[in-house]
Amino acid sequence: MPVFLLAFRALFGAAPALSAYVTLGLTSIIIEEAAPVVAGFAAHQGDLRVVEAALACALGSWAADIGLFELGRRHAIRIIKRWPSIHATVRKLLRAVRRRPWHAALAVRFAYGARFLLPITCGASRMPLRRFIIGSGISAFTWSALFTLLGWIFGYSAVRVISHVHHYEKEMAIALAASVLVIVLIVQRRNAKRVAEEIAGRGADDGTPDPEPEE
Repeated sequence: MPVFLLAFRALFGAAPALSAYVTLGLTSIIIEEAAPVVAGFAAHQGDLRVVEAALACALGSWAADIGLFELGRRHAIRIIKRWPSIHATVRKLLRAVRRRPWHAALAVRFAYGARFLLPITCGASRMPLRRFIIGSGISAFTWSALFTLLGWIFGYSAVRVISHVHHYEKEMAIALAASVLVIVLIVQRRNAKRVAEEIAGRGADDGTPDPEPEE
């Protein structure tokens, strides 16, 4: 089932099935902000329930981040050997995580440019699992609530501007999702080299070498 079609009335009818929310949660880590934004828009149009949609995106992204954390805890060295191009970035992130572990855990969903590498690095840093679960959970639920609300506001605004919005629901959902994806990709690309410094804070570079992940 195409991800962006989750928002469309034709797939759900008047009462969306549980599978719609499950699919929304499973795909939230892949299509990023597009999932909660389109979910919020669909909720305003009556195709989804807003609380359940936001929870699905939050739980899906949270579970994925915890999975990446465990991947980093168990296989960080293997991952770096498989993709040596990420070595320098992981070292910088590792330094930032060890300097400010709570900040790193709370930043997981908002670490544009290191969405996948930051939770992996948190695991590689031997951060306590409980700390990561709490921090990444706060991050995931805040992220989902914020972007679901933005999608709902978009739906509200569209109804005010276009009187027959349901006639254009499919086109608007596709355009909204595509726009969000493009914006996120641009932000991630521009922020990729700065994310470690943003997590570590000013004055973090004291001239000592960046640490290596532990076996």
